[in-house]
Amino acid sequence: MARATTASRKLGLTLLAWTIGIVIFFPILWTALTSFKTEAEAIASPPSFIAFQWTLENYAEVQSRSDYALHFMNSVIISLGSTLVGLLIAVPAAWSMAFVPSRRTKDVLMWMLSTKMLPPVGVLIPIYLLFRDTGLLDSRTGLVIVLTLINLPIIVWMLFTYFREIPGEILEAARMDGAGLKAEILYVLLPMAVPGIASTLLLNVILAWNEAFWTLSLSASQSAPLTAFIASYSSPEGLFYAKLSAASTMAVAPILVLGWFSQKQLVRGLTFGAVK
Repeated sequence: MARATTASRKLGLTLLAWTIGIVIFFPILWTALTSFKTEAEAIASPPSFIAFQWTLENYAEVQSRSDYALHFMNSVIISLGSTLVGLLIAVPAAWSMAFVPSRRTKDVLMWMLSTKMLPPVGVLIPIYLLFRDTGLLDSRTGLVIVLTLINLPIIVWMLFTYFREIPGEILEAARMDGAGLKAEILYVLLPMAVPGIASTLLLNVILAWNEAFWTLSLSASQSAPLTAFIASYSSPEGLFYAKLSAASTMAVAPILVLGWFSQKQLVRGLTFGAVK
């Protein structure tokens, strides 16, 4: 009886997990299918799921109308650049809070997290004017700075959580063997926290890749990433759903592929320290 109950529970959880996964993935699948339809079929009611005339004209027009390669490279540079700069700042900060805490450490962490609650539009005008006066408007450097700052609290929090799972006695032993601060962090701490650092890097690349508000507000033609590439298919004349779906599919495909191939590392990092 107990075995039957356990089996039924596992089956129920499996079905629930599959249902949630299908519900989450369905919009992506529908967008990909719509990208192969004509504009007339894209807005047809009732919509057709598979029985439609498949075409590649939307992808051809998107390629001819926009410089996809430029937008793609901008997204890669901005996402990786902001994540790497964030890691350079967050690693020593998280080390200090995890291994040399003060009475204000928790307050600092909560303050950093509270900055994520600030509506971005509330600081858009001063940042826009600052970037305009410093020549950072419509530049990759400017977007790297902004995305580093908005994602830095998440990076610090994640690294702080991972570092706390590392026994402090190991670092003390390294100091007793004559390791300095640089050697302690580079050769002892970081190798032990590779899963957590990798998951932090992957998660923040995804967040930076998907960021739309700041990239649309602070970029134009030179530094516009793939989020601006998608937005360019919304016009005063209306939405071209098939072309918009093609642009969206081309924009999300690289990050989906990255997430698919790195899912094992991402899950390992997110559960780092959970099982003793």
